[in-house]
Amino acid sequence: MGAEAEQRGDDEAERGTVVTPSAEFPPLDPEERAALGRIGDHWQEPRRPDDLPVDPTLGRNRRRPAPTRFGRLAPIEMFTVEQPDELVATEPAHLPGNRAGRAATKLRRVLFGPPLSSAAVLYERMRKLVAVPILSSDVLSSVAYGPEALLTVLVLAGSGGLGLSLPLAAILVLMMIAVGVSYRQTIPAYPHGAGSYIVAGDNLGRTAGLTAAAGLMLDYVLTVSVSVAAGVGAVTSAVPGLAPTSVLLGVLVIAVLLAGNLRGVRTAGNIFVLPTYAFVAAVLAVLVVGYARAASRGFTPVPPPAVPAAEGLGLLLVLRAFSSGAVSMTGIEAVSNAVPAFRPTEWRNARTSLSWMIATLATLFAGLVGLIHLDGLVPRSDQTILSQLGRVTFPTGPWYAFLQATTALILLLAANTAFNDFPRLLFFMARDGHAPRRFLHMGDRLAFSNGLVALAGSAALIFVAFGGHTESLIPLYAVGVFLAFTLSQTGMVVHWRRHQGPGWRRRLALNAVGAVLSGLVLITAAVAKFSEGAWLVVVAVPLLVLLFRRIHRHYATLHHALALYPPPAAGPAPAARPRGPAGSSEGEELPQEVRHLVVVPMARLNRASLRALAYGVSLGQPTLAVHIAPEEVEADRFREQWCAWGDHVRLETVVSPYRSVIGPLAHYLEALHATRPDLTLTVIVPEVVLRRRRHRLLHSRAEQRLRAALRALPGVVVTSVPVHVSE
Repeated sequence: MGAEAEQRGDDEAERGTVVTPSAEFPPLDPEERAALGRIGDHWQEPRRPDDLPVDPTLGRNRRRPAPTRFGRLAPIEMFTVEQPDELVATEPAHLPGNRAGRAATKLRRVLFGPPLSSAAVLYERMRKLVAVPILSSDVLSSVAYGPEALLTVLVLAGSGGLGLSLPLAAILVLMMIAVGVSYRQTIPAYPHGAGSYIVAGDNLGRTAGLTAAAGLMLDYVLTVSVSVAAGVGAVTSAVPGLAPTSVLLGVLVIAVLLAGNLRGVRTAGNIFVLPTYAFVAAVLAVLVVGYARAASRGFTPVPPPAVPAAEGLGLLLVLRAFSSGAVSMTGIEAVSNAVPAFRPTEWRNARTSLSWMIATLATLFAGLVGLIHLDGLVPRSDQTILSQLGRVTFPTGPWYAFLQATTALILLLAANTAFNDFPRLLFFMARDGHAPRRFLHMGDRLAFSNGLVALAGSAALIFVAFGGHTESLIPLYAVGVFLAFTLSQTGMVVHWRRHQGPGWRRRLALNAVGAVLSGLVLITAAVAKFSEGAWLVVVAVPLLVLLFRRIHRHYATLHHALALYPPPAAGPAPAARPRGPAGSSEGEELPQEVRHLVVVPMARLNRASLRALAYGVSLGQPTLAVHIAPEEVEADRFREQWCAWGDHVRLETVVSPYRSVIGPLAHYLEALHATRPDLTLTVIVPEVVLRRRRHRLLHSRAEQRLRAALRALPGVVVTSVPVHVSE
């Protein structure tokens, strides 16, 4: 199995699926690479590539440049020559040139830390002792409310219904083990990311992969909202005076989680590792002391208090209880989705961490349900069942307070699992063109900053919209995550049928068991919880899939428009050559194909406009000056001034009797281009650059409005010639 995983990892590395900072710069496919070579064969340039007035490597400059007002360091000192024809930007080169930008950068570094080099991506990965608490905080926190969710439904049938808690808990533990073993097999099969999106999409098709991704995205966003709401609820229960500020507290917690994760994977792990281990230690202490006391009385269960039945003990009630208890399994997929975040060997460390997580989850869940049964506890509205268990186990001493404190922390930090997996899911989707490509970018601390911000913003919006009371959302993310489980495990069944290596039948059977059990929970939760809000998932998932497909269609159209196509073998005349692929109006890829007309808009004759005109003429291409006049008198006056200058360039005046400038100029340029579609109009706009921001209010900024108006015109290039004003 290890050799297969290594081979699979090499194949994925060749396809560019490894998580690296270069992922947003995909390589050319073989067809485009071949086309690139044929385009180069037709390239005609009269100058040699090295015929430049400067040394681009900055290596032969004998005169040391003086510092500028944009910084104390001279520009040449911001780059080092590591290899011939290759410069490396130093850290000072990343600082903004203005004072406000530098201040913002310093503040960002104080909050999130200094930027990390791309070479440090390997060192920002997690070791197992850090990965387990980070990735398991969601699933382990569920033991704080999973048993209670199970019992809350059973108690509706009265005290007699509580007797079913043990067999249902046993079935749930078997499911945890079955699904965990299934994901253990998935990890080495997909060593660079074994999430449901990748597995389902690879084996069941794109629609299945996008459906799994939609379910997981709902799960991650709702996990943050629900976990933070539960944690804030625990805090306000202990300190009732904070209840009016619960919404503000929740938003602040989400902001703290965002800031911690923006500092990078390793730093976030150091911040969030201790609360998870403390919670596990506190629950284990409850179990050890509780079972020791139960052993002293011969494990005789304490009779629960009499509770009147509100419903009959039927199949639907049992299914509802089962699906409610199954929320304890949400988060099991976190490790498989975050395989690239582990240190090498990634898949091996991820599989070991998953085993630890499943063993801990099964132990805590089964132990708590059993101890609750032995102590005869029932759910109460004024106190959680874990709190009741803590009071019974530790009637005196600081251990009860420690249990409550760690429970509140783990509930708050359970959202951190989503902060690890949601950005990676968006990374994989963006790599395939199903999400915006900005989610491929790694921030200063080698974290997927855009994905983190998107998750925090979505979760905060839901939290505020529900006023911090998100308990009704729990059925929604249970359905979403089991939808992903089912598709992932079904995809692995197909995977083993296609790759029939040694032991494939055993692996197929294990994944089939996981798929069947996950599917049963999915159907049960969807039916039993449909009226409680699960119907929203039925609506949201198809809408998300439609959105992902629309995004992919846009990127496919863009790729087709920008793809490289070889020039015709016969070498037709430039005017006869097709303008490019469908979706693109410009097709010139060779310098000999470009035919220029330089157009310089002239509002008035001053240093800015004459400098722009001089720049245009210096290009050695036909040049036309255009003046928009509000009336004939102004047009005549400008032509007189033009003749006084010497009439060195052809001038065309356009009278705009309604005093508009941008519209007539844009339509005039469009008409020019329509007469000669093979021409490329290069519009050179004079631009006054003001040093002080407050002075910008004193100017119309017409050059920016002109640039915006001309951007939509095909075959038009807009550039500006700045004139800097120091005052």
